[in-house]
Amino acid sequence: MDYYFIGDAELLTAFRFVGVEGSSVVNPEEAKAAFLKITQAYDGTAGTVLPGGPDCRVLIITEEVADWLGDDLTQWQLSGRYPLVVEIPGSMGRLEGRKTLVDSIREAIGIRV
Repeated sequence: MDYYFIGDAELLTAFRFVGVEGSSVVNPEEAKAAFLKITQAYDGTAGTVLPGGPDCRVLIITEEVADWLGDDLTQWQLSGRYPLVVEIPGSMGRLEGRKTLVDSIREAIGIRV
């Protein structure tokens, strides 16, 4: 499995249509539990591979899930380990106050074309 999705049920259904497995979450506790399952390739006791496991290279999460994960997500991203995390807008659209990729690039290079 190369990709795994964590977000709302509607988007999970869409991702499953294209062959991407995932977890549907509705609150911060469920989001953190799903995130930990994916970022820890083994459960530590029996050595069994969990969903996502060592083959998961890209973790797709909604912006809402990213907000719920907070510092846990930041620490994971700074670690440089797989899976890489990609944030997408949820089924209700972009969260207010979030920058788009284009806005971030413009801010980084300092020019607007």
